[in-house]
Amino acid sequence: MSVKVYEGEDLNELIEKAKKDLGDVEILYYETEKRGVFPFLKKRWYKLFVLKKEECRNDEGIENKGEELTKLEREIEELKGLIREIKDVAAKEIPPPPVPSHIDEKVVCSHEEFNEFTGDALELLSLLIKKGVEPEVARVLVKEACGLDIESEKLDLSVPTFREALLKGVSEHIKFTGEFRVETGQKKALVFLGPTGVGKTTNLFKIASKFVIEQELKVGVVTTDTFKVGGVVQARTYASILNIPFFVATDQKKLKEIVDSLRELDVVLIDTVGRSHYDYWRLGEIKAILSGLEIPSEMVLLISCNYSTQEAIEVVNRYRSFFPISSIFFTKIDESSSPGVLVNVPYMSGLPVSYVSTGQRVPEDIKLLTPELVTKYLLGE
Repeated sequence: MSVKVYEGEDLNELIEKAKKDLGDVEILYYETEKRGVFPFLKKRWYKLFVLKKEECRNDEGIENKGEELTKLEREIEELKGLIREIKDVAAKEIPPPPVPSHIDEKVVCSHEEFNEFTGDALELLSLLIKKGVEPEVARVLVKEACGLDIESEKLDLSVPTFREALLKGVSEHIKFTGEFRVETGQKKALVFLGPTGVGKTTNLFKIASKFVIEQELKVGVVTTDTFKVGGVVQARTYASILNIPFFVATDQKKLKEIVDSLRELDVVLIDTVGRSHYDYWRLGEIKAILSGLEIPSEMVLLISCNYSTQEAIEVVNRYRSFFPISSIFFTKIDESSSPGVLVNVPYMSGLPVSYVSTGQRVPEDIKLLTPELVTKYLLGE
């Protein structure tokens, strides 16, 4: 009797290789370990122990093979028992590591909450929840990269690294707009909406810079925000630096007149006044002013990464009741330690995400959101 050992990164491939080499086999046991220098890039390495079942037969077809078969089965059982003893001893000698004192145990996912998962999948779920991802969202993202673990009959990651697993889930369940683009000669308005203090004006001019510098478009800016102290002066300064026209509109009629006069422009960026999402009266005023637009328009809702998921969803729902929101633009990621909002809000609302601001500098501090970038934020890379 000889036990064969196969090693590799994919357990299913090892089983298929054993069957190809030996024919009908009996799987005795398999071990896993992590290999790699960096924690998030470590890959699982499998050792598969198998026995060729044909060794249980007499090659010459002797009728009295019962005694040999019984002896072989007894040896197999002894070997299985030895393996179980080794596992029991190892489990007693190597206790699980304690949770570090700086980690809040309340945010570490429990086995009861995710009892269909095991191994690396549970580790990734815990990491995501500590980063602010809602449990239901974390479950969906992780499950996308899972397969059935043979030994535990539970779900575990089917890819070698956390990064690959999360990237697969984010790509499948979160929508991305890609770069804001306007075709030359097709006039369009891009309206920036959101509560007070989310950074509408600053980020509007970051996008204006992209249009002017990268796409070489003819751009104009109109603001309806005459309430913020110094807001018009700040906006006019940015416009002057970019050498683009800047206007102030205080009502529906004025906005229509300004936009109609900008016939030679490719895109008009409209900055709105910041209003609480609970102030229906003021939101109605913004809607009335914007009703003067008679060109194709996209409504971009800005959400601060400092918001809790519940508050961010409340903002989305209340603004959506007034405006046809086309995408979410996240701000202040540099001021947040819980980037889970990047996936919670788009997953729960069904809205695509566009950009994220990483600071106050214009035009540098802005990044296009992609599955790869969201994955990096969530893993803390």
